[in-house]
Amino acid sequence: MKVQGLQDKTIAVLFGGGSAEREVSLQSGRTVSDALRGLGYRVCDIDPAESNWMQELDQVAFAFIVLHGPGGEDGTVQGALEVLGIPYTGSRVLGSALAMDKRRSKQLWQGVGIATGGFELLQRDTDWQAVIKRLGKVFVKPACEGSSIGMAPATSALELEQAYLNAAKYSGDVIAEQFIDGPEYTVAVLGSQALPSICMETTNEFYDYEAKYLSDDTTYNCPSGLNAEAEQELSDLALAAFTSLGCEGWGRVDIMRDRDGAFYVLEVNTIPGMTSHSLVPMAAREAGMEVPELVEHILGLAWEGQS
Repeated sequence: MKVQGLQDKTIAVLFGGGSAEREVSLQSGRTVSDALRGLGYRVCDIDPAESNWMQELDQVAFAFIVLHGPGGEDGTVQGALEVLGIPYTGSRVLGSALAMDKRRSKQLWQGVGIATGGFELLQRDTDWQAVIKRLGKVFVKPACEGSSIGMAPATSALELEQAYLNAAKYSGDVIAEQFIDGPEYTVAVLGSQALPSICMETTNEFYDYEAKYLSDDTTYNCPSGLNAEAEQELSDLALAAFTSLGCEGWGRVDIMRDRDGAFYVLEVNTIPGMTSHSLVPMAAREAGMEVPELVEHILGLAWEGQS
């Protein structure tokens, strides 16, 4: 059954855009667009990289945002849609902006007592050796990019400086995040519900862009193999991290577990991938929900919340 109120209205699927994650967004957007069309909705595909994209919104009643990275996931497009009075999927402006900024996300989590790894802001005049001494092995990343773009490990002052210079090519701050030795998990969030967790295993040094989108050797364990108590702890932490940033609708929370069994939040993704390798569809499938149902559920959550 179609979402009540959207049966005869045009839904814009926004995907593509101009960020470094454009190719991933194109794949995700096609998945969503095809699912909506298959469900019988009237769909208009819009790429904000095109100069006339806002004019294409004139006859649109609702927007399904599938843009990844700066410009689409950071509150910018959300703000434009707010001004135009067009309801949309996912987090609002503030939640989107906070989640996109890893530095400020972690500062907020530290302030409210949500476990997250140690980190430092890097700048050109940073004492590289002092950072390594304080944090040990780190992962350097642009604070406002996704999909592990611009990310690199560092165990020495020289590696840290080189990693900073590479990450600084992207917009926004650069942070060094303390390495947590242990498995990586992700928890998809739908409304107020946490879906079954996934544990990722890769032969790469870390779960990078290649492991996420290109490799067929990455292993995804769903269910993740945690016992019921640990799964509940992980779900509770994911929901706390998600809601603390003001996020809503749907998203995904990435979490590390150290060798002592403690969980630490890495980041929140407010518009996760919807590609063939993506994790939210995988978790939804484990919960008994195929992609079309997942897409319609996200649509329904947003429409009910904004209409």
